Amino acid sequence: MIEAAFPFSALVGLDTVKLALELSAIDSRLSVLLRGDRGAGKSTAARAVAELLPAGAPFVNLPIGATEDRLLGGLDVERTLKGEPALKPGLLSQAHHGVLYVDEVNLLADHLADALLDAAAGGILIVEREGFSVSQPADFVLLGSMNPEEGSLRPQLLDRFALVADVTAPADPALRTAVLERRLAFDSDRESFRHDWAEAQDDLRRRLTAARSVLSSVAVVPSLLQHVALRISELGVRSMRADLAIVRAGRAYAARAGEDHVTMDHVEAVLPLALVHRMQPGSRPPSPPHPPPPSRSPEPDDQEESTPDEGPRDRVFQPTAQPGPRLVVDRPSIDAGSANQGGPRVGPVVASRRTETPSELDVRSSLIHAAGRRGTTTLTPADLHERVRQPRRATRFILVVDSSGSHAVADRMRLVKGLAAGLLDASHGRHDEIVVIGCRGPHAEVLLEPTSAREDAVRTLEYLPTGGRTPLAHGLELAAGYVTDNTLLIVITDGRANVPTRSDDAWADAQAAGAALRCAGLVVDTEDERSPTGRPRLLADAMKAAYTHLDTLDATQVITIARGAP
Repeated sequence: MIEAAFPFSALVGLDTVKLALELSAIDSRLSVLLRGDRGAGKSTAARAVAELLPAGAPFVNLPIGATEDRLLGGLDVERTLKGEPALKPGLLSQAHHGVLYVDEVNLLADHLADALLDAAAGGILIVEREGFSVSQPADFVLLGSMNPEEGSLRPQLLDRFALVADVTAPADPALRTAVLERRLAFDSDRESFRHDWAEAQDDLRRRLTAARSVLSSVAVVPSLLQHVALRISELGVRSMRADLAIVRAGRAYAARAGEDHVTMDHVEAVLPLALVHRMQPGSRPPSPPHPPPPSRSPEPDDQEESTPDEGPRDRVFQPTAQPGPRLVVDRPSIDAGSANQGGPRVGPVVASRRTETPSELDVRSSLIHAAGRRGTTTLTPADLHERVRQPRRATRFILVVDSSGSHAVADRMRLVKGLAAGLLDASHGRHDEIVVIGCRGPHAEVLLEPTSAREDAVRTLEYLPTGGRTPLAHGLELAAGYVTDNTLLIVITDGRANVPTRSDDAWADAQAAGAALRCAGLVVDTEDERSPTGRPRLLADAMKAAYTHLDTLDATQVITIARGAP
């Protein structure tokens, strides 16, 4: 029950989530992605939407491990073997006139996500299996949820969601207590709980039903379309899907409010929902904290501006014409024939495709095709199918860079940029992600949230603040919040930590934070070899990570990261 799920307007983001879900219940073309902390109520809210649709609307939950046949539909084996070949409907067909919910949509295989979003956007599902082709209506509300800490959606898929709402769990103890009381009341007596909320729920359902009935008659005047185009152009958003999402959401908002035409106020109300996920770093170059002088390209020695940061100078690194150290990751290529060449097969089987030269024969699909076409299990080359396996999982690379002042700061910053570009270039289509955390001043800072877009990463890292103290322990603690089950952590530091977090010993705190991390790692030592402390190697030992020195890196060197590397 959506009214019971959203009782507190003060809950961070929940009022926005409720609005997004109500708009999707009015116009099923408004797919919604819920992003937020685990345990923030995303799934509870999504399941409540089906109750706002006409009676009997199905709620279909798509498992992450579903196969393509399960999602789209496939040959009915039992009927086919009886000589009555027919297609069996998949989950998309079952969700018609209802809700299709994908929890952890960021973990869904890309080819399934593409097919899912295509059907949701077009309202038509085309199934082609074993020589059959069927077109079916697929009018459903698509809802997805995800925890950004567990990986992001690639930009192409993220843009396919019309609206995105972010939600975080409440920090106020009073609100958490109220949520807990309501949940316990539901668990204790569901019928009584539903009765208590029935009036509010019925009232909302009636209002949304009325909005759906008049949606197509809500007018959108040309001047409003011009306003939408102007607003999006001003914000630097390139995707044309943004314009369409805003107009559709504005029309649903107007219908929800009982208005007969869309106004600029309606557009402004839905603008954040349609643009929060499309305002990527690449949409508009970030303004550097200290703009570089326009007249000339400064030399490395004069790339500083003095600011009060507890004594030391604060600098902004600007790249020069000199190429920086570049880390190139040497990975074995992944191709369609790897399994046939004796190499390790990659990932689980997610689909089957017909080919006369299969690299990995799918016996079941081949036999079914023969039975469906000719009523026999005798195979011919035209019946052969091969297994399609899911590619190896994407990797999240977390770069923790000590950007405090030292002799190697310029090389260190160039390394970070070269490293980010090199890792994404070597992604081999797996949509690897980069996270960059800078350690300077009193606190570490996440300079780049998880992204797989190379251009966005390079542009964001164009200007990196440097100088000041070294909160290395805090940087490693921040990194822990971004670790997934397929992460490589790269720490670039001289080990001179001087900002404690849990004790009076900053270095001990850094070692403890490093030891607590549970992922593959590499420590790049940037110490001056004339006066080494050996701390970076000790940090690598604490992290059980690989170790190398900055001076061993050059533009042609190839380093294979063995521990945990894909």
